[in-house]
Amino acid sequence: MQPTGLAGENFDPNTPKEVIFNLFGSKGVRTNGKSILGPEKTYDPMYPRWYFRTPKKFDARKYWRHCKTIGTVRDQGNCGSCWAFGTTGAFSDRLCIASKGKYNQLVSTEELTFCCRNCGYGCNGGLPIRAWLYFRSHGLVSGGDYNSAEGCQPYQVAPCHHHTKIEGSCDSLPREKNHKCIKKCYGNKTIDYNSDHVKTKDAYYLSFGAIQNDVLTYGPVEASFLVYDDFLHYKSGVYSKTENATLLSGHSVKLIGWGVEDGVDYWLMVNSWGHEWGQNGLFKIRRGTNECGIDNSTTGGVPYA
Repeated sequence: MQPTGLAGENFDPNTPKEVIFNLFGSKGVRTNGKSILGPEKTYDPMYPRWYFRTPKKFDARKYWRHCKTIGTVRDQGNCGSCWAFGTTGAFSDRLCIASKGKYNQLVSTEELTFCCRNCGYGCNGGLPIRAWLYFRSHGLVSGGDYNSAEGCQPYQVAPCHHHTKIEGSCDSLPREKNHKCIKKCYGNKTIDYNSDHVKTKDAYYLSFGAIQNDVLTYGPVEASFLVYDDFLHYKSGVYSKTENATLLSGHSVKLIGWGVEDGVDYWLMVNSWGHEWGQNGLFKIRRGTNECGIDNSTTGGVPYA
């Protein structure tokens, strides 16, 4: 059965290409399953036993209802920091799950984007596996959304409308320049910067066969894929690239589940382009056929509870 995927208008037709390119920044799409800077995880002793039947449908938001970060749709603004949103989002969720809800807040996308020099180029893109390696070696402080004052270091790139030409639209704003790395808390100033850091035990790519088990055991993961111009117009259904679509760049999102729609297997994803894009900020993409490289390009890490 052919995959579904209904198009609509997410972006103004006259949106300049450079504005759209500002949204992309993942350097983590693997070709031919080749590992980049990290091992590929295929098994974990904590995975469900062999006799456990993987559910046909799974949504982490419903399974871990107490973790408010899982379904949070964020806005990266006019900055190619998707790689940081995909990884910090998954890390936040996994911390909540591992701590049984004691840690129930976002980790700082701001710190990762602008302080991890080995991760890449800040608003000009980065490598998700290097983000997990940074979580393991350095850790991250807490940090909520723009203008929230939540956590130690909230995100400091303003959100923008990704689909219109009204005031506050992305193409009415300049491309965000990289910020200076700050090593103190400016959001909630009562938090101690050094002691606020949380870490992971490891960092890894996942084999296609291990993705579902890893999500069931530890929570959402980061996923990268190649974006084609038809993806910009996604509104509902299961996305798969059309035959004559034009390649734009790599993009990073958060994988929170899977299912089957009209006979087509899909991954359930949370994007970072605000609620106005797609299905209230989420989308489904075909699963099991390595659509746009996504089955080969997921990353994760196990947090210290």
